[in-house]
Amino acid sequence: MTWRAAALLAAGALTLPAWPAPFIGVAVMTGVVLVLCALDFALAAPLRGLTVERDGERCVRLGETATVTVHLHNDTGRTLHAQIRDAWVPSAGAQPDVPPDRVVHVPAGDVAALPSRLTPTRRGDRPAVALTVRSLGPLGLAFRQRTGRPPTPPWTLRVLPRFDSRRHLPEKLSRLRVIDGTQVGQGRGAGTEFDTLHEYVPGDDVRSIDWRASARRAEVLVRTWRPERDRRLVCVLDTGRTSAVLLGDEPRLDASIDAALLLTALAARAGDRVDVLAADAVSRASVGGAERPAQWPRLAHALAPLQPALVETDFQLIAGELLRRHRPRSLVVLLTSLEPGALGSGLLPVLPRLAARHRVLVAAAQDPVLTALTSTPPRHPRDAYNAAAAWRTLAERDRLTAALARYDVAVVDVPAPRLAPALADAYLRLKAAGRL
Repeated sequence: MTWRAAALLAAGALTLPAWPAPFIGVAVMTGVVLVLCALDFALAAPLRGLTVERDGERCVRLGETATVTVHLHNDTGRTLHAQIRDAWVPSAGAQPDVPPDRVVHVPAGDVAALPSRLTPTRRGDRPAVALTVRSLGPLGLAFRQRTGRPPTPPWTLRVLPRFDSRRHLPEKLSRLRVIDGTQVGQGRGAGTEFDTLHEYVPGDDVRSIDWRASARRAEVLVRTWRPERDRRLVCVLDTGRTSAVLLGDEPRLDASIDAALLLTALAARAGDRVDVLAADAVSRASVGGAERPAQWPRLAHALAPLQPALVETDFQLIAGELLRRHRPRSLVVLLTSLEPGALGSGLLPVLPRLAARHRVLVAAAQDPVLTALTSTPPRHPRDAYNAAAAWRTLAERDRLTAALARYDVAVVDVPAPRLAPALADAYLRLKAAGRL
């Protein structure tokens, strides 16, 4: 029964002084209310005649809004008076256009469309949890409601990463075009590929003169070189325990995903092939062949559900996968943290084999807590101890960076907001030097 039945009984209680026997009056009024409730329950539209469908958007970028609509079909032969609640997980940010306490009237044979606007607060898959339909009688005194009827239509909204670093893409592409033009127009440069011969004109680099071809043609010919294309990049995302550390408002893994997306978009425009591997103790995701801009959305979909795992990363597993699956020389970009414990015991033992075949670049987002502790003058004794611990951690990180440098491993170690553009700059420097 609803609150209206209790209100009707309370209104009848005001007439008790007019009854010769109050107990008889209570019994009569209670009986009348029960009869009305039973009649109202019998006249309510049955739930077995209702069918529900969904349609709408399947994916949305974090920070944007998607619309998913529930279509309620009334095939009962009676007018449906119902309160409908479409529940999602809290992080989906669901806001229904029709509040759950409002009564929806659906004539027999008609369909009601109930849209919900979803503004998720986290990336990943956000499923619909339960759909509850409360069929009210015409008088609003009683209702029919049963768990699982009508069944909840399944729907999952995939929330893609925000990709804030895409604002840097135009500037990086402009630099890429400059690098391509410099390599083609001004001579050979290390690692570039031969393209054509043309007659020498003032301003050409004399080091690019092909003396043998010039002798055969009796004119001075200059070699032109095209930018390196179809190079291979392998982007490795560390999803172990260190990726769960909050850097500001987001975990380190989100900063790594953002950097990987920018690097992939830039490398695809440069004509290079990018493979992405996410792993900790096991492999979490693997995306291969992202060499064209059209395949970039597939990468965003694959990385969206990744979450940090509270386990130690197995760098031997990662190195084994790289050596087994990527035989041609590649640029391996490892997005992790410069933590001496994890890298020192896991990566350094396998680094000689990995660096012998591939060029390795380690990219890490700095912890802002360490920066704050080492830049703020201590005000209390405990602050001095915290600052000393922070300085010791930074010193260990510097020793780890020096150890990586002995194997010719480049390191990008910057705050999280600058990780994506700094990694893109490192890629462009290697591209310009022909060291991919």
